[in-house]
Amino acid sequence: MINKLVTEIKSVINSSRNEAIRSVNFARVLMYHNIGRIIVTELQDNNERADYGSSLLKNISDSITPEFGSGFSVRILELTRRFYMIFPNSNALHSNLNWTQYRLLTVIDNNDKRDFYIAEAVKNNWSSRQLERQINSHLYERLLMSNDKESVLAVARNVKHPETAKEIIKDPMILEFLGLEKKAHYYEIEFETAIISHLQEFLLELGNGFSFVARQKRIHLEDDNFFIDLVFYNRLLKCFVLFEIKNHKLTHQDLGQLQMYVNYYDRIEKLPEENPTIGVLLCADKNDTMVSFALPENNNTILASSYKLYLPSEEQLISEIKKEINELEEKRANYETKI
Repeated sequence: MINKLVTEIKSVINSSRNEAIRSVNFARVLMYHNIGRIIVTELQDNNERADYGSSLLKNISDSITPEFGSGFSVRILELTRRFYMIFPNSNALHSNLNWTQYRLLTVIDNNDKRDFYIAEAVKNNWSSRQLERQINSHLYERLLMSNDKESVLAVARNVKHPETAKEIIKDPMILEFLGLEKKAHYYEIEFETAIISHLQEFLLELGNGFSFVARQKRIHLEDDNFFIDLVFYNRLLKCFVLFEIKNHKLTHQDLGQLQMYVNYYDRIEKLPEENPTIGVLLCADKNDTMVSFALPENNNTILASSYKLYLPSEEQLISEIKKEINELEEKRANYETKI
């Protein structure tokens, strides 16, 4: 009896503390929003010249910093001005996003991109660190590789649920959080162990709806044993998702192996009301044309995603996308010419 009461009281205390922290954080957001409003109004009513704006911000900072501290530097005041200009309506601000998160969002110039990260951060209750990581890993751009902009935004806003694995699985997957040293070769078991050690971060990279099921899942077929590297379940897609890790360039044999695992899960593990199992080959490199010809044209269950052990720059990511598209179009054109 006493244990139950103590548990309930602890729950109330933690809930109240979290609510208090959220209220304080949002009060800070509104404070900076109001400061930005005052600065913007002053600049609009007086002089829009850059030298006037710079001197105004410096004068404000010099006047209030001695009393209120370093949180009101010229750089912060400029951020509040931009913050207000991007989010002029205070009623549209989300109470569960803090000032650090809004600072990250304010530097994003693309409106659709910013709306995407706002929706995802609110829906998934991301911390400031998680939001920063997703922005730095270019989550928005990676999802756009296999989806149109409207679909990406609709899923983020919960307007629609993802219908295929391509709407969730990213290519490439960015795994810098594994902390692996840069070297020419890793054993697959090392890679898998690192993922398990950083499972929370890996689930964040996977995205919405994933939960961990098993590691090295044993399949016994007559006298042979096989082991699936990682098994997850996605509640949005309502299906199992199997991951096979390959530390080399993808081969058609790898695809065949994963197809066997997917077939096994569909016939043995999957419940009648669940959707077909999805298989993902997480590989060091891949030939997209080989993958497309090795699988049926209507394939929706076997995917290949390359992994990166570092955070790419936006320029690197865009360059890589263009390169893959050009190579795929060139190979397709050559194949059609031969036919």
